Amino acid sequence: MSMIIKFIVASIASGTPILFGTLGEICHEKVGHLNLGVEGIMSIGAVAGFMVGYRTDSFVLALIAAFIGGALASLLYALLTVTFMANQNVTGLTLTIFGVGLANFIGYYALQHSENGTLKLPENITAQMRNVSIPGLSNIPVLGELLFSYTPFVYIGIITALLLGYYYKRTKTGLNVRAIGENPAAADAAGIKVTKCKYLNICLGGGICGIGGAYTIMIINKGVWISDCVGGLGWIAVALVIFATWSPVKAILGSFVFGALRQIRYYMPNSIGISTAIYDMLPYAITLLVLVVTSVRMVREKSQPAACGTNYFREDR
Repeated sequence: MSMIIKFIVASIASGTPILFGTLGEICHEKVGHLNLGVEGIMSIGAVAGFMVGYRTDSFVLALIAAFIGGALASLLYALLTVTFMANQNVTGLTLTIFGVGLANFIGYYALQHSENGTLKLPENITAQMRNVSIPGLSNIPVLGELLFSYTPFVYIGIITALLLGYYYKRTKTGLNVRAIGENPAAADAAGIKVTKCKYLNICLGGGICGIGGAYTIMIINKGVWISDCVGGLGWIAVALVIFATWSPVKAILGSFVFGALRQIRYYMPNSIGISTAIYDMLPYAITLLVLVVTSVRMVREKSQPAACGTNYFREDR
């Protein structure tokens, strides 16, 4: 039982950056923009959060910087695809290459000018990132470890998913956003400010992705700067949007399932003799399988927003 609990806890922690990336991509696709630049946006958020935390010793400022870094990266994407109507797929792929390269360049430059040849976050921030201990709740047998023993990122991710779920289903603005994703011309004719909504939601999604990038460098890499810190999680997030059927709440479960796939290697007996390469490949293989299965079984109510991937030109109405 102890091993199972530890596996569940590790899976939730491992799936948290994927959750942030998925939520950010959902924000993009809800307004009709397929953004393949999640990996690059998360990388920019990671380096922004890390560098600000490294200089200020403040966990809160590091999170804000990660959000702003991701939002600015998405603002560039929005400028190109919303205003200049560039191809969304090409722009997203370019953003990934640019974001990863920029993060690695900044990290390498800072590394070369560091005093001891390494970059590690101050102990003050590291202490704030440790698992939260809630008096009276964290000590409950089984449930205490399952529910109240995570870093602040986990709780922020779950709360963000629940708020986005409420936003898109229960608020007028959220319903307007969904209308834009389905038919921007009809939404425009109804008086909805299409361009404004697109910019706001794309930047919001980018900021959320940025926090996911900060998680990879602060938690997964234990506060030590490592190049390519996101490590392909952004691509899994893009695919997980389909698995979650564009639902922020369902993304919680989906991200933790993929987190379990990333952790299973550490809980399998060595006597099985499975190569570590198989475990490294498993999350991506399952991602491919999920894409195939969900595409075959997709129903209209749970499908991608109809206008997703198509730029809206107002004069075409």
